[in-house]
Amino acid sequence: MNDSIQDKLLQAYDTMMKRLHDAVELAEKHAIPTIDEHLKNAQEKAIELGELTREEAGKVAGYLKRDLDDVSVYLHETQEEFSQWLSFESTLVEGKVGEWISSVADKTQLEWDKLTLQAIKGKIYHSGEVTGPGTLQCIICEQTLNFKKTGHIPPCPKCHKTEFKRHTKTKI
Repeated sequence: MNDSIQDKLLQAYDTMMKRLHDAVELAEKHAIPTIDEHLKNAQEKAIELGELTREEAGKVAGYLKRDLDDVSVYLHETQEEFSQWLSFESTLVEGKVGEWISSVADKTQLEWDKLTLQAIKGKIYHSGEVTGPGTLQCIICEQTLNFKKTGHIPPCPKCHKTEFKRHTKTKI
């Protein structure tokens, strides 16, 4: 994937997260539609505005859904703080994305509770995908990668493998 497409997907992740956050904020004032509905709206907006193709928007929406599922299940199962999910202090997170993820995750806790059985405990992250802030751990050598902002997942710097899981300080 060339650099301009990678940059486009990183920016799209942050933009969709902001739109999702804004929609959740608005939902507090009205009846609360599902997060999936808001995510679909953010995805369609990116297509409508010509920011992404339908395929790219679907890919970014999938990355967002995966990360939101991950943080919501973690917070529900462990009753830990958002910073524990990140595996480092949330004050180190660059920009607004971490705040948005935390905000969306907190406000949608009840909705995500319904999805716990379908959850992402064993969710695999792959090199080349986009992820939000947090720590991933190589499945093979357990090397960790810390993301302080939205980024592309590189191959493992230690063993060069391409599959990771979300790493948390507390085992789920």
